[in-house]
Amino acid sequence: MRWLTDSWYQTHPLRWLLLPLSFLYRLVIFVRKQAYQRDLLTRHKMPVPVIIVGNISIGGTGKTPFVIWLAEQLKQAGFQPGIISRGYGGHSPTYPLDVSPDSNASHSGDEPLLICRRTQCPVVVDPNRSQAAVHLLSQHHCDVIISDDGLQHYALQRDIEITLVDGSRRFGNKLCLPAGPLREPMSRLNSVDFVIYNGGESNPCYQMQLVAEEWINLAHPGQRLPLDAFAGKEIHAMAGIGHPQRFFDLLCDYKMIVHPHAFDDHHAFKASDVNFADDLPLLMTEKDAVKCQPYAQKNHWYLPVSARLDDSLTQAIIKKIKDPANG
Repeated sequence: MRWLTDSWYQTHPLRWLLLPLSFLYRLVIFVRKQAYQRDLLTRHKMPVPVIIVGNISIGGTGKTPFVIWLAEQLKQAGFQPGIISRGYGGHSPTYPLDVSPDSNASHSGDEPLLICRRTQCPVVVDPNRSQAAVHLLSQHHCDVIISDDGLQHYALQRDIEITLVDGSRRFGNKLCLPAGPLREPMSRLNSVDFVIYNGGESNPCYQMQLVAEEWINLAHPGQRLPLDAFAGKEIHAMAGIGHPQRFFDLLCDYKMIVHPHAFDDHHAFKASDVNFADDLPLLMTEKDAVKCQPYAQKNHWYLPVSARLDDSLTQAIIKKIKDPANG
């Protein structure tokens, strides 16, 4: 379906054919949201603050590195955060699922496993986020819940809403699904607490930059290489993320000769996906690496990234958490 997502970010006649479905979609989400706001549908209130980290558009906006950053900031401030997730791409035999560093990504999903490994925070996966939150609090001592995605999951009451925006692609044609990339109209941004732009230039609100660290060998994690280790070299680059081109562009910035291999977000990798008829290095994202570990070879490397944001955002979020109105 990449042809469809590509059409959202360019002038394409397909939008006019899909526009009636977009109007119907907007009507459905409006009625559904009103039903929750008028208590016609049940909303679940947790005894601790709930922070939703989501977006209004389809595709990668940097939610996972932001969730990792937020969890680390809250821990440094003395909080004990726990994290819940839908677990996209994973299919567990039972739910709720407590994620551990040794969990199978095919059960937990790639993002929850990555978040668990990076933050060392309790992580619970369940398609029903309210059920995940209840389980998290029953099994772990947490005083704040971070929901990875779930901005449109109104069954879970929230105290703080944070929305991530791709600072380069932004909102495409600004239409709702399926004619455009939006899950909700752009007016939804007016009601969230914080809007974070990932990359780009001259963006309003808060700005997030993703900072690459060093290459880590997938087969032997103790082996590290600097970012420019592959400069001027021919490499394979693989990405099964929301916006693969962002990763490929980064490699080109480091003067690599890139053979790109783009996959759908949350792609379930097979051995054949990572085996090529040559000995060129294969470079991948950290998110993809958690699923490719069983197929690791000595020439496979992945690149961790970390979010960098202004300290003022940390203080603003903490102030919002401590606001008695959120209690």
